[in-house]
Amino acid sequence: MYKTLLRPFLFLFQPEKAHHLTFFLLKLINVIPFGRGLFSLVYSQKKDTKSTQLFGLDFPNKVGLAAGLDKNAEAIDMFAAMGFGFVEIGTITPKPQPGNPKPRLFRLRKDEALINRMGFNNDGVEVIKKRLQKRKSNILVGGNIGKNKITPNEEAVNDYIICFNELFDVVDYFVVNVSSPNTPGLRELQEKKPLSNILNTLMKENNKRPTTKPILLKIAPDLTEEQLLDIIDIVNETRIDGVIATNTTIDRSGLLTSETTVTSIGAGGLSGKPVQSKSTEVIRFLHERSNGSFPIIGVGGINSGASALEKIASGASLVQVYSGFIYEGPALISAINKTLSESATK
Repeated sequence: MYKTLLRPFLFLFQPEKAHHLTFFLLKLINVIPFGRGLFSLVYSQKKDTKSTQLFGLDFPNKVGLAAGLDKNAEAIDMFAAMGFGFVEIGTITPKPQPGNPKPRLFRLRKDEALINRMGFNNDGVEVIKKRLQKRKSNILVGGNIGKNKITPNEEAVNDYIICFNELFDVVDYFVVNVSSPNTPGLRELQEKKPLSNILNTLMKENNKRPTTKPILLKIAPDLTEEQLLDIIDIVNETRIDGVIATNTTIDRSGLLTSETTVTSIGAGGLSGKPVQSKSTEVIRFLHERSNGSFPIIGVGGINSGASALEKIASGASLVQVYSGFIYEGPALISAINKTLSESATK
């Protein structure tokens, strides 16, 4: 029904308008009596799922919603009803910010891809914290945290600490985002010295607590092998819990969409099918060169059970979807779970 009726309707609108319309509909279903329950009955296929223990958490299935779709934690209960095993919100910054000028989200239909330059638009950590306190489902939630655009890189660690402390009691794990291409200078924080400083500071803050929360690092698919080896060293030295690979790419090679169209869109991070092989290679490299010393959550170009299985076979323990979910709809979750379940029994 999604691909034949709802997607053609939503794709009549500009991508960001379609996003807001979708969230309006989700919130409407959520407040209608039995709406969420009926939605769960249609989409949530528990028979095709098996729980995974990771980071000291019990994930009911391996399929999560990647950060960027529900930035402000507005529809967590509905995503839980769809059958996701976990939801990652954000990227969240200490202060609310509008993000980059519009238009800033674009579809590449021939490539089943998106280009975005959103710029960490979000309601700010205080508002999002209150929203999380009101959610009804017990789905695992990850807090993807970043810095405000106006915060200089040398003070970035302070923004990450603010978000960490504010969200500590309302999320199940944290993701440090230094890999978005849409905040000026942010990717410079992926270099070994500033990144080690941020992660070590967060780990010290974490260890002050009676019970710690998992901390993961989200990395770009555009890192060199030398930089990836640095990431392995940093993860092992700081003793954070794992890596999410990967964020969007700035690479535009091999696209089916015309070069003229892509050039007219301009800057931004590319997600969807074109990043599939690039992200898989990063996962495989990290897993093999680290000897599997830390868990990896795989994301990038997952639009089917087969593409999710490819990530798992390359070393990922869990997967996340974003662009594939936009193009394939909620049925993608159960399709992936079914493929992974059948593969596990072979």
